[in-house]
Order: sequence, then structure tokens, then C-alpha cells
Amino acid sequence: MGKCNLCPHMCNIDRKISKGICKASDKVKVALASLHFYEEPCISSNNGSGTVFFSNCNLNCVYCQNYKISQENFGEEITVEKLADIFLNLQERKANNINLVTPTVYVDKIIYALDIAKSKGLKIPVIYNSSGYERIETIQKLDGYIDVYLPDFKYAIDELGIKYSKIKNYPNIAKNAIKEMYKQVGNVVLDENGLIKKGVIIRHLILPNNIDNTKLVLKWIKDTFNDNVFLSLMAQYFPTNMANMYKELNRKLTKEEYEEVEKYLYSLNIENGYIQELGEHEEEYVPSFNLDI
Repeated sequence: MGKCNLCPHMCNIDRKISKGICKASDKVKVALASLHFYEEPCISSNNGSGTVFFSNCNLNCVYCQNYKISQENFGEEITVEKLADIFLNLQERKANNINLVTPTVYVDKIIYALDIAKSKGLKIPVIYNSSGYERIETIQKLDGYIDVYLPDFKYAIDELGIKYSKIKNYPNIAKNAIKEMYKQVGNVVLDENGLIKKGVIIRHLILPNNIDNTKLVLKWIKDTFNDNVFLSLMAQYFPTNMANMYKELNRKLTKEEYEEVEKYLYSLNIENGYIQELGEHEEEYVPSFNLDI
């Protein structure tokens, strides 16, 4: 952490002394480790996904549903050895996988923890669950450690990344990172029970009043990967965090917006993945962060 350049912000600071845009120190910080049953079916299934929710994030999305840990620094600092024990404990609890949620700013520490855990018998797939705002060099460090990449592709329009997440050049950065992820793990492979063993699942959260952005995202995924990756199209948006400061974001999706996206999705003939139903209780998808680690 002497000169941290793990993410595209390239803060180049010593995290033992000061904090960059992500607000993380040189210690691993975790808010929750649990069996999670609200991921995609091929991830959660019956036993649940062994999720580790890391605190702090290199984005500042105004609508972040996990803002308590991503932006408000909630969590507990732990050692690398403790993180390895968490991985092994989740495996003992019959988790389908280890699901690293917002792990970007701790990649070096996670690699060490995985080395320890694997030397002690960690065998289940490891999932890298991120915002998509990644340095290729950091993703390359993970080659051989990650079985499944689960990136967001939030914006195909640069101005939206600037406005809603305070970052520039998100589309190109995310596209290049996702291509590197696919280069490492290849096409999706499911086991006999329908659980994912390797591959890429690209998530996209539909934002109200931004349907054109969603269409561009879907078209890029189809044009770039055809049906070799899975798509996870999410409709669980609800205004939270600072979203009420943006008139266009201060409501849930309408049925008309959802149906327009659904129609466009089918027109692209994307065959593999999931589309979340439009519901009424989207808040239920947000975990209760209680330092259960």
C-alpha cells in the first residue's frame, strides 16, 4: 500500500498514512460475511453464496443501496489471516462459493488471504463481485485466483458516470476490464446442479429516466460477447442515499420503462442470463450490515 494504484483513480498515496478517494486504510475492512440467498440462481441456489461485504468503494454512486458500507466507512478492520478463516468458515457452512463484494481496494490483501485459505483446503469457486471500474493491471493480478467475475456495467454514456458516480471515462474503463475478465475465465460453465463454476456474469441496474443508457449497455454486451457471458438485468432500483437530490432518480422504475427494456432485450436475442421482475419491495435486497464476521 506504499503507493496505492489498485484502481483507475491512481491515487498514488501511502494508505498507512492517508486515505484516497475510496477512504480505505491499509487494513482490510469487512462489514458482513454470511450466506446470501438473493444473488442470481446459479450463484445462490439452495445453499447460498458465501458473501464477504468489504467496506469502502472506489465509486461514490449517489444511488448506492449499500452506501452504509461503501461511503460511510461502516465495518471492522481484520487481519489477512482472519479473512482467510472467514473463507474457510463459509465453505464449512456449505456455501456454494466465496463471493467477494466490492473487493477492488483490497485486492493485494485478498490474494494473500486466498493463498492461505487454499493451502488449508479452500476448494469452492471464488467470485469477484465489483463495480466494473477496474484497472486491467489489477485484474491481471487475480488471474488464477478468480473463477467467476461478476462485474457491473453501469454506464455506456460517460456523462452519466460523471454525474452519478463522480468518475470520468467509466464506459471505456469498464469495457476493457470486462474483456480482460473474460479473457481469463472464458465462457460460462455450470455444474450438473446448475451452479456456476467459471465464467462472467455482467450485471446492469436499470435507472429510471435512463433507458437509452440501458439499451446501449445491452447492445454492447451482445455485440462483444454474443451468448458467451451471462447477463443479469436488475430492476431493483429504489431511491436511496443521495438519489432524492436528482429529480430523474427520485422514483422507482415504471412498468412502461421496464416493458420497454424487456422488449429491447428480446429484440437482441440475448439467450443466457436473468432479468429481474419489477417488484414492490426492492429494499429487501439490501443486507443488514451487522458486523457478523
